[in-house]
Formats: sequence, structure tokens, C-alpha cells
Amino acid sequence: MSAANFVLTLSCADRPGIVAAVTTELAALGANIAESNQFWDRETGRFFMRLAFAAPATVGREALDRALKSPIERFSMQTSLTELSQRKRMVILVSKFDHTLLHLLYQIRVGWLDADVAAIISNHPDVRKIAEDAAIPFHLLPVTKDTKPAQEARILEIVHQSGADLVVLARYMQVLSDTLSTRLFGQVINIHHSFLPSFKGAKPYHQAHERGVKLIGATAHYVTPDLDEGPIIEQETARVTHAMSAEDLVAAGRDIESRVLARAVKLHLENRVMLNGKKTVVFG
Repeated sequence: MSAANFVLTLSCADRPGIVAAVTTELAALGANIAESNQFWDRETGRFFMRLAFAAPATVGREALDRALKSPIERFSMQTSLTELSQRKRMVILVSKFDHTLLHLLYQIRVGWLDADVAAIISNHPDVRKIAEDAAIPFHLLPVTKDTKPAQEARILEIVHQSGADLVVLARYMQVLSDTLSTRLFGQVINIHHSFLPSFKGAKPYHQAHERGVKLIGATAHYVTPDLDEGPIIEQETARVTHAMSAEDLVAAGRDIESRVLARAVKLHLENRVMLNGKKTVVFG
């Protein structure tokens, strides 16, 4: 039997001996640490760590939990232990723009993203064929102001029934309610252009073109009840010039949005993102 690979993430108040306490227990079980990342937030006094390790085939999840119980209790740690053989599942929400959806599906197909798409949900029928071609269950859930509570209840039902670990808003042009954002906190990633709050509403790239911006970009973040203000995971910018048309800006923006969202999803799937209040600790 081959070794099992795990990722342990932890956070706690910073004190001497944290790393030694955890690694000593793992070493006693014969585990081999493949990757170690640490961060001490001097402003809050909290310590963050991510350990990727291989445990002997004879050492199961229960044995690891027992071994780690002592340091967890001693340092009052918040921890997460994930076995990498358990392939993660995601639900993707999308409206009419399909560029970020297509990029995610491509990166899954070529193996760069290690996950399965359990369902695609949309409030419009435009991406149905994309889902069908990829053999992914498609759910058309139109929404109005009056039907939003029922529609979101159905979204939550699909997420739970599918066993999804992550919800990705791939240009889903609806604001999630405070209720749904709270229920799925830390499990929903959104992508938007980085013009906010300067250019809100429709056609932000056209608005930016009219104002002669010289820099465009995109931001991927966790969704919270505060619209587009959740903890940031990944960002990217690109220079633009006066010679570019509004359509050129839109095209450049689509590329950036697709890349940034895919990178944020990958970081989350690999347990490299840890919440730190209104910010994130990202171990690349």
C-alpha cells in the first residue's frame, strides 16, 4: 500500500513551540513532510501554518486525529486536515458571460485544477449547451426580486445534495443575499473587475474607456454580506493605452478575469488560503 498524502492547516495565537509540537507528533507516526509554509501576523499576534505531508499507509485519519489532539488543545488551534486523494467538488454559478466558466472547465480537463464540477447553475439558458457538452448537470434557475429567496434556497439545496466543497461565481450577475453569503462563508469565490467602486453597474470597461484609464484588472475574493468587499484571494492588473478601444479593454478584461479566478480556485482547492479577519493568508 502506498502512502497517503494530507494537508494540515492551522492557526492560533503565536507562542513558542507550535511547529515543534505538531511536527514531533507527525514524525512519531513516520510521516514525511513535503512542504511547510508559515506566517506570523505581527499586527494580530496570530500564527498560520500549512503542512503537506505523506503518512504511511498503516496510519489512517483516526490515528492522525489522535496524534494531533494534544497540540491542538495545548495551543487552542483552529485546524483543517484534508486527505488529497479525496477529489474536491464544486458548483459553478454563471449568467450570460461564459469566458470564466470555459476557462475553469479547460483547466480541469487538462488537469491543472484537480476537482470535479458537480453542477452548473444559471439564471439564463445561455450556457446550457456548454454544460451538456461537458456532461455536467445543468440547473436553470431564473430569478426575480420576488422569487430570490426560493431560488437561493434551491441553490443551497443543490450545493448540499451534490456534496460540493466550493461554490464559484463565474460572472454570476446576481448579488447573493446576506443569508446565503453567511451560510456559505468561506466556500464561495467571486470574480469581478477591479474598477470598483469607480465604475459600477453596466459596461464598466466602456465607462473606464471613456475616462481614459491606464490600468485594468480583476479581483477574486470570498463572498461576504458586504458586496464585493470579502477577503481577497488573488488579483492581476494590465496596462492599457489611449489607442485601445472599449472592445479591446473588454477583451483584455475577459482574459484577466479568467486567469485570476482560476488561480484563486486552485489556491482554495489546494488549501493554500487561510482567512485572517478581513484579509487572507495565501501560501503560494
